[in-house]
Amino acid sequence: MYRKSAKGWLKHWDFILLDLICLQLAFLAAYMARHGVNNPYAQSLYRKEAIVLILIQIIVVFLGENFKNVLKRGYYKEFAATVKQALFVTLFSVFYLFLTQEGELYSRMTLLLTGVFYLLLGYPVRLLWKKHLLKGPTILMSQRSLLVFTDKEHAEETVCNILSRKNYYGFRLSGLVIVDQSMIGDSVGGITVVADRNTMVEYVCREWVDEVLLNAVPEDAALQIIRACSTMGVTVHRCLMELNNSEGRRQRIERLGNYTVLTTSVNMVSSKQLFYKRTLDILGGILGCLLTGVLFLFVAPAIYMKSPGPIFFSQIRVGRNGKKFKMYKFRSMYLDAEERKKELMEKNQIEDGMMFKMKNDPRIIKGIGHFIRKYSIDEFPQFYNVLKGDMSLVGTRPPTVDEWEKYALHHRVRLAIKPGITGMWQVSGRSGITDFEDVVKLDSAYIEDWNVGLDIKILLKTIMIVVGSVGAM
Repeated sequence: MYRKSAKGWLKHWDFILLDLICLQLAFLAAYMARHGVNNPYAQSLYRKEAIVLILIQIIVVFLGENFKNVLKRGYYKEFAATVKQALFVTLFSVFYLFLTQEGELYSRMTLLLTGVFYLLLGYPVRLLWKKHLLKGPTILMSQRSLLVFTDKEHAEETVCNILSRKNYYGFRLSGLVIVDQSMIGDSVGGITVVADRNTMVEYVCREWVDEVLLNAVPEDAALQIIRACSTMGVTVHRCLMELNNSEGRRQRIERLGNYTVLTTSVNMVSSKQLFYKRTLDILGGILGCLLTGVLFLFVAPAIYMKSPGPIFFSQIRVGRNGKKFKMYKFRSMYLDAEERKKELMEKNQIEDGMMFKMKNDPRIIKGIGHFIRKYSIDEFPQFYNVLKGDMSLVGTRPPTVDEWEKYALHHRVRLAIKPGITGMWQVSGRSGITDFEDVVKLDSAYIEDWNVGLDIKILLKTIMIVVGSVGAM
């Protein structure tokens, strides 16, 4: 699933919000400098002016496009843009006071100081925020792994073009695939060549790859990559200069580095939608971690008395597009559970062995283990994974490494979104689904049709299922 690049004047909503905060702080400081330490919002005249300043700021941003190319501007251009913004806000404020005939009541010194303080505060805040963004992704958006496909002739040029702009797009260049020669292990522009024409599809399937970029790739190889990535749910960017025809699901023309590309993905969502999803995850993660702390007081002693050892169980799982992470649970099984799993594989209810599910699993701690699994209490430590950004409240079940290694290409589509504590499979009668292909179909449908409303429905249904202990094993 691919996050579409935001467009329009709201593209840099973070800068707009910071500027609004700076303007209000400047207004507050200006008032106190002129009238002493008092609350300006307690007076009707200044309270109205504070609200009007917000409206004026939004109008100036909308009309002046003050944040266009803000991430590319140097110190001087940024200072000039901030001066321009402060002047227009001040002039519009004067115009407002003139129209309302309240200029005689309002302190001219407060108005002048508001503009000055706004400039002095707004300029360094913009610089600091740009510096923060250029370091990498924020807590609301995770970093993306980009794999570049090209030929030997264009490899160095492509790497230079991408590296010069990568931080504006929040990705890391994870490797190169040279399609016309075998150069695996070599380095081009500081980036390692990780695959060639013969191994490229297998590499994408087995490694952490969120997106791929195709530049100067022969048509037959390009179609092979696009078809494979479409099957796996990996987003493809193809430079338009070499485009003759295209295949894929949902498509969009946009900019990536210095290239104009045709982007193809299993689903495309806006930054606003992903912002809502991540915000929901953060709020849910905080609440879940608090509940986990409370449950720990009761669960920990019960687990330790029945099976002395660690209270928490951690395991390496495979997350979005192959990114590995450590997942946490309350330990519901005896310490030798992983070793005994091999002995029990013949009793696995999942017919093709792509997942492991078993009724009356003897590895589960008697009493407390069955209880916490029945009511999904063992899952609560995963809220920490949600808060970290490794998981989401709603997503697909994260496979273990050994499960992931068995995946065919079309199975990898499950990894096109962050794994979740709950998901479509969990609320669709997980105990009754014994065919992994049915799990893949449910997860694929969820990814293709995803929206925030669907997440909320799944969360509500999950609560009903947990309360009724339906489908637990």
